[in-house]
Formats: sequence, structure tokens, C-alpha cells
Amino acid sequence: MPRPIQYYFSLMSPWAYLGHAQLGAIAGRNDVEIDYRPVNLMDLFPESGGLPLGKRHPSRQRYRLVEMQRWREMRDVPLVLKPKNWPFDFHLADRVALTAAQSGPQDQAHAFIAMAFRAVWVEECNLADSTVLARLLKDGDYEAGAILERARSPDIAEAYEANKLRALEQDVFGSPTYVLEGEAFWGQDRLEQLESALVNGRAPYTPEAFTTGA
Repeated sequence: MPRPIQYYFSLMSPWAYLGHAQLGAIAGRNDVEIDYRPVNLMDLFPESGGLPLGKRHPSRQRYRLVEMQRWREMRDVPLVLKPKNWPFDFHLADRVALTAAQSGPQDQAHAFIAMAFRAVWVEECNLADSTVLARLLKDGDYEAGAILERARSPDIAEAYEANKLRALEQDVFGSPTYVLEGEAFWGQDRLEQLESALVNGRAPYTPEAFTTGA
């Protein structure tokens, strides 16, 4: 059986939301585990050459909205293009997702993260609000107080930072990125390629080394 799919994402990412349900279905069909790795995109971008949305050229910002509509239709999921509480301070929410993934089985963690994504991108909730997070945790059958307390702990802060460092080591530069046996698949539009790699069992693709002649 292949090693787990390492899933780098942030709850502030619409693209991770758009692919989340399909990722769960792929893992189920292929009997693989998901290693949930929430990552701080605002720290990851400057170290990997990316730009936060507000600093991108207006043409790229406009195209993003077109693509969101296309993929909303393709994935057949509801999506508010400009939620009223987005962007938000995502640090606690991502750490809660990390803590939840460490505290329960995969199905429970996946369902909770799905609820959190929906809270942002459909219900337009503010995930910077700990009361919103507590409600979602209770709905996901977690002990909300304990999860929130641990999410604020130095251990989880360290694990969250470690996810960023591992992401950089694995050439991850955006959300979502799925890593299978060292091969990164960036974007929910690569999910079909990810499943193909799982099904056919091929060796991971790696960057080719080029040498220049004298």
C-alpha cells in the first residue's frame, strides 16, 4: 500500500475547499491514509516565490474569480466567491484543524475540516472567532475546549511551523498540494493525476537533472 498522501492546505484556501471532498473519496477508493498538514501560506509564499492575493496583478485576481466559478461548477459544490469574513486571521483555525487531525480518526478529521471549509466558503463565517470554531468542533464530536486549548499550545505552534519547513523541503508552494511518495501534485485540479498515480502504482516522477556541455 502506498505511503500516506501528505495534504498541505490552509482553511483560507478556496482551492483546498474545492478539492477536499474528492480527496477524501480518492483516499477511500484506494485505501490510503491522509496526513493532514495545515500550512501558513503567508509565511510559505515569500520563501517559495509566491505572492498573496492582494499583491498579484489585477488580471490574475480577475482570472482567479473566473476559475473559481468554473471549478465550482465542475466539482458541483457551493462556493461564495467573496465571503464577507474573508480574508481572516487563519492561524488559530489552521492549528485547530491540525489538532483535530491528531486527535481523532481520519474520517472524523476529514469531516471536521470539510465543515470548517464550508463555514468559510458557503456560510461566510469568521473562523478567526473561537466561538465559531468551538461550535464546529462540537458538531464534529470533538471536545471543543480541549482542542482549542491544545491548538494554542507551544507544541502545536511548533508542529504548524514544522509543516511549513517540510513543505519547503518537498517543493510545496501553494494550497492545496498533495504529496505522494515525494511527488507533489499542486492544486485540486491535479486530483485526477494523483489518483492515476495511486491506481497504476508507478514510481514517483522527479525533476530531471540536466548538465551542460563545454
